[in-house]
Amino acid sequence: MKPKITLVGAGPGDAELITLKGIKALEKADVVLYDALANEELLKYTRENCKHIFVGKRFENHSLTQDQINELLIASAFEYGHAVRLKGGDPIVFGRATEELEYAETFGIETEIISGVSSCIAVPTAQGIPVTKRGLSESFWVMTGHTKAKELPKDIYLAAQSSATIVILMGLSKLEEIADIFSSFGKAETPVAIIQNGTCHNERFVIGKIKDIAAKVREENIKQPSVIIIGEVVSVHKEYILEYGSEMLCE
Repeated sequence: MKPKITLVGAGPGDAELITLKGIKALEKADVVLYDALANEELLKYTRENCKHIFVGKRFENHSLTQDQINELLIASAFEYGHAVRLKGGDPIVFGRATEELEYAETFGIETEIISGVSSCIAVPTAQGIPVTKRGLSESFWVMTGHTKAKELPKDIYLAAQSSATIVILMGLSKLEEIADIFSSFGKAETPVAIIQNGTCHNERFVIGKIKDIAAKVREENIKQPSVIIIGEVVSVHKEYILEYGSEMLCE
């Protein structure tokens, strides 16, 4: 058996949002190593004799370290042949895919990466929140709320001064700090949406403004995994309009 490793983006949660190319890779897999954020329904596309290995990885709740996953991925490819690494969202968007690919390549293993639908776009879209809207937001930023140093990225200060839509992944634990930063730049009235388990049957969300969003999240007991969307585009959501009133949107 010639070892091969394919990194596949599983999409944001809804099993129907994986790509056709991703499904074809699963159908050819000899072993699948899947994350907690990858919908287990996708394993039905694998062959009957395909081995499934859960490798966890949720925020601050990892069943294996990244180094252990790297080593297991290599060992699985040599033992079984075609190893598919199934990762939530898109593997490249804060998914540490490059680390896994670089490690595999040091062993001379053939590698491939298959893009997935990223939660940074799909999750707000599923709730009717566009990340861009003509006359309202001409660009959007995507950033992690949890760097290697377990801090907010320095770019958050630049983002807070922008008129762009800001999408933050893995940032719920630092929501109060995020709100303080945006408020310090005069953004206390800026609309915010927090969406938990986006695109899944157990999706939950809250909508508010920078000044009150942390209190609402506590009240509703919103948990990880969640996506934070900050910007005027949130104001088009029907729940925002019901609570805060309609705003004039430029076209």
